[in-house]
Amino acid sequence: MQSVGGLCDVAHSYGAARVSLELPIAVLVSGAGTNLQALLDTVHGREARVVAVASSVVGAPALERAAALKVPTEVFPRARYADRAARDEAMADWLARHGARLVVLAGYMELLGEPFLARFPAAVINVHPSLLPAFPGLAAIEQALAYGVKVFGVTVHFVDAGVDSGAVILQRAVELPQAREPQEVLAALRPLEHSLLPEAVALLARGAVQVDPENPRRTIVDRAAVRADEG
Repeated sequence: MQSVGGLCDVAHSYGAARVSLELPIAVLVSGAGTNLQALLDTVHGREARVVAVASSVVGAPALERAAALKVPTEVFPRARYADRAARDEAMADWLARHGARLVVLAGYMELLGEPFLARFPAAVINVHPSLLPAFPGLAAIEQALAYGVKVFGVTVHFVDAGVDSGAVILQRAVELPQAREPQEVLAALRPLEHSLLPEAVALLARGAVQVDPENPRRTIVDRAAVRADEG
């Protein structure tokens, strides 16, 4: 099997060291930061360490969650820069200065350009409130409700230049046959997000995510590597 870019090479070296090395991650946020809090409560200080939190929104409550643990924070509002590319470059520079090796989008409501992704090759992941490839983009829950689905879910995936089109890392589903309102679905999906995103980060930190050599769109979790690391 083939490693997922440079990130997994780094992660494998962490696992091979058999010492308390933590994969340095940055988290991008735009809102309340409940997924950020899930990361801080689970993998932070264990498999990974949140070394920086950046936001597109001034005063986003997520920034307070990071500041409470003395994690460096910065805001990169779109209006401060000539264009999105300039904003992305400034943010990538700031994340790199803090040593981030994995970038986690946790409710980040902005698109990232290809130059940003090139700075962190195969090392940007996102959590999305649908079972991709169904219902990508904005208003995923509303899309699913309008389509009349009975099963909803959450996907953690690599970020590429498309809209929620990167390779899937993990997915989890829940049956909600009577759901009618977006908030009802969101309430059911939140616990899945708060579990699945830290799990994906931990797997990447342990070097347990591989690319299927027969299908580069498919990732495979190496459970044997996880068991060996825990042994």
